[in-house]
Amino acid sequence: MSAPFPLDPSGRAALLAALPIGIAFGWCLERSGLGNARKLMGQFQLTDLAVFKVMFSAIVTAMLGLFWLSWLGVIDLGRVYLPETFLLPQLAGGVIFGAGMALAGLCPGTSCVAAATGRIDGAAVVGGFFAGVLGTGLVLPAIQRFYVSTPRGGYTLAALLGAPAGVVVCGVVALALAGFAVAERIERRAGTYSVTRPATHDGRADAGAAVST
Repeated sequence: MSAPFPLDPSGRAALLAALPIGIAFGWCLERSGLGNARKLMGQFQLTDLAVFKVMFSAIVTAMLGLFWLSWLGVIDLGRVYLPETFLLPQLAGGVIFGAGMALAGLCPGTSCVAAATGRIDGAAVVGGFFAGVLGTGLVLPAIQRFYVSTPRGGYTLAALLGAPAGVVVCGVVALALAGFAVAERIERRAGTYSVTRPATHDGRADAGAAVST
């Protein structure tokens, strides 16, 4: 069965849908406190694992939605864009990204939310990653060979493991549930819960968002 929604990223309908989805995503990030660098730093300090739980919940929700919509014939997964894999350059990019997030306390998405709500650190990080994109574009001819090295094509977890998609989905859901349980145990040991409340611009709501046990 062909999908009634072709998911063409260049189409007008997709662009119109992207705006409210983006606004809703940013609103959810801000309301969960993830526009505050102090809260994100709790991830690295193993005191507040809200980022892990929020993002893993989003991954599982999207995975389940795509799986069942595909099974029902609503979406054709073959028409969903799958980025290509380049092992070494993406590994290097992951290291740079992780170091930047650890230093700034914000990722691109949360920095945009922080900047939109008037936080100076968020605006600084947004400026930093735009400068990084510009710098990479300027030196791209010099690193082009490395940039396209170790290509592996489009990978999916099911193809990589050689397992049916349904089995992989069940495995990821089970892994997420186990991860949530471990995260709660870590937070309890640290003396905090990551039940989120909206953080103020100066970050003073962080203490209220981390409820002592």
